[in-house]
Amino acid sequence: MDIVERFLSYVRYDTQSDETTSLTPSTPSQMVFAKMLEAELLALGLEDVSVSEYGYVTATLPANNGKDKPVVGFIAHMDTSPDFSGKNVNPRIVKSYDGSDIILNDELNIVMKVADFGELRDYIGQDIIVTDGTTLLGADDKAGVASIVGAMQYLIEHPEVQHGKIRVCFTPDEEIGEGADHFDVQAFGADFAYTMDGGAVGELEYETFNAAEATVVFNGRNVHPGYAQHKMKNSMRIASSFIAMLPRHETPEHTCDYEGFYHLTSVEGNVERTVLHYIIRDFKRERFEDRKIEMQHLVNKINAEYGECTAEIEMRDQYYNMREKIEPVMHIVDIAKQAMINKGIEPRIQPVRGGTDGSRLSFMGLPTPNIFAGGLNFHGKYEFLPIPSLKKAQEIVVEISKLVSEIN
Repeated sequence: MDIVERFLSYVRYDTQSDETTSLTPSTPSQMVFAKMLEAELLALGLEDVSVSEYGYVTATLPANNGKDKPVVGFIAHMDTSPDFSGKNVNPRIVKSYDGSDIILNDELNIVMKVADFGELRDYIGQDIIVTDGTTLLGADDKAGVASIVGAMQYLIEHPEVQHGKIRVCFTPDEEIGEGADHFDVQAFGADFAYTMDGGAVGELEYETFNAAEATVVFNGRNVHPGYAQHKMKNSMRIASSFIAMLPRHETPEHTCDYEGFYHLTSVEGNVERTVLHYIIRDFKRERFEDRKIEMQHLVNKINAEYGECTAEIEMRDQYYNMREKIEPVMHIVDIAKQAMINKGIEPRIQPVRGGTDGSRLSFMGLPTPNIFAGGLNFHGKYEFLPIPSLKKAQEIVVEISKLVSEIN
């Protein structure tokens, strides 16, 4: 099976995660996919293949160069985003893309327009995989899974390529921030690893946001509107004043590069009770902590104006900038850079305006930069995957394995 066939078979598994279940994996379909991967890895000839009770698939490709150290790991997540349907994915290949708008679904008049997605122009002449406009594609991160499995198959079929011991792991629930919750770093046994979970060819990332989530509850008091003067407390209006107090340009739609933000993700409310959900992001740890202090400060201001316990806040840190843990071992970034150069790819080192499993794994003792897997426009119906990019991701896994084996 070549990598394209492998990817097309993977995306037909519905593996959306679901943050509401409190289970790991959060959906039964992820375990179905995990069991399929277990069987495939065994059939390829990998060793120590297993699926944990939490749905983590792990396997070993033994060294063929007489050395077991250092051990490199490759990681990708199996789940797809709950933001858009991943059920009954029906991908198709646009052959030799000509640069025009792509009709994804003629019947539903769903068109991927070049005017909206200018990056399409970068792939003129290439075969690209698209959706039928009713689901996401699942390249995030089944492209990563396919590139790792494909690379393991290549190394098994080409024993002349020297490599050390390689560990692979496919994780559940990354899309809901739980991909590392039950990852056993000690049992995995790698000295360092790479997540294959980035976008366009050349992406190499070892910086992520520091991240927290916040829930702010506003408690009101409902009274008949005809008799409400000096009695009613409309929690929705109070919540609106809180929203307005946050810096209006420090939001995702107004920031880029190393700029952080406050992001209001949902609002649920009535007169009696309104709940706001936020995520808080910043690359600098000090500024990240300041943002959390500012949220608490604004809650205090609301309570000073409207009365004690009108507003309540709960905050939880989600992950931290992995740069802190990667910089002491920058040689692992240099290996990935050299692998790309060896394959004619210009490395594009940039911060991740988000997080990856590598963020948490790096703080758990497994330094884990992130590398491209090739897909674009994740989490929606306009997602697409250039086939040459997918193949390049597989080549990079192989090349890194070769370079690691040369470390004395």
